[in-house]
Amino acid sequence: MSELHAVAHKMVEKNKGILAADESTPTCTKRFESINTESTAENRNMYRNILFTAKDIEKYISGVILFDETFHQSELSSGLKIPEYLTSKDILPGIKVDQGLENFGSNEKLTKGLDGLSERLGKYYALGARFAKWRAVITPGNGTPTDECILANAKNLAKYAQKCQNANLVPIVEPEVLMDGDHTIDDSFDITSRTLNTVFDQLDQHNVSLQGMVLKPNMVLSGYSCSYQADIVEVAEKTVNCLSAHVPSEVPGIAFLSGGQSDEDATMHLNEMNKYETDWNLTFSYGRALQQPALKAWSGKVENSEKAQQALIDRAKANSLATAASL
Repeated sequence: MSELHAVAHKMVEKNKGILAADESTPTCTKRFESINTESTAENRNMYRNILFTAKDIEKYISGVILFDETFHQSELSSGLKIPEYLTSKDILPGIKVDQGLENFGSNEKLTKGLDGLSERLGKYYALGARFAKWRAVITPGNGTPTDECILANAKNLAKYAQKCQNANLVPIVEPEVLMDGDHTIDDSFDITSRTLNTVFDQLDQHNVSLQGMVLKPNMVLSGYSCSYQADIVEVAEKTVNCLSAHVPSEVPGIAFLSGGQSDEDATMHLNEMNKYETDWNLTFSYGRALQQPALKAWSGKVENSEKAQQALIDRAKANSLATAASL
């Protein structure tokens, strides 16, 4: 268990965060369509190579969440498998292990992927993975989320986390309350509170070591269609208050998801939250909010590789500063 604790602490160490590069092939295809680039395995490998080989990335990034395809691809210049290459740069390789969503009732979703999970985790560990990720989706709306859906997702998160720790992998526990919709920031606070309470109750029931996990929650925001949009100060205050009330102090760190926020908003919210004294390191586990400027700069052209790398480093450095409230 001490190995798990050490890895978990390394994932959320001060001034560093986690790069989420675990987009599924369909999601990656949508992103590539936005820059008029064909989504082939070769192009996806080239793009992710650009990200991972950016100069000094290890100064700002502690770990990278990979998709299965990328996990088995190689860094182009050295020929090393991606997990081996990241490890050589003192960056922890992680792997997304959930298998997407299925319908739960009429308007909700349940994450699937428990079948055969223990076997898959063992293989990933042997290939160099040191942590994993599982995302649950909680949908605010008319009569949702239901207690039944929150509980079903929390149980699956806890079963996944237990299996991870049995395989010597640190679980990233990601219960995401979606921000799509017109719900208020107070609605978001209440739903996030209910979700976190249920998740930690299930983690306890499944004997998950809290010191050997990382929480990846949403920030408490106004729904994106809400007429009143809370400002940075209110978001930080409500998010920290929500976490302080519902997340045990044994958890070593909290790595926020960006959840469709703009690059700048995700960074400034993190910076504002780090002005508070909390029991945990508050850091980032961003996908789009780190990658979008790099993707745009690259635009599928080899000659833009350095420009794309600089765009990634600029965002990573800004978020690194935000973990210390230094912006």
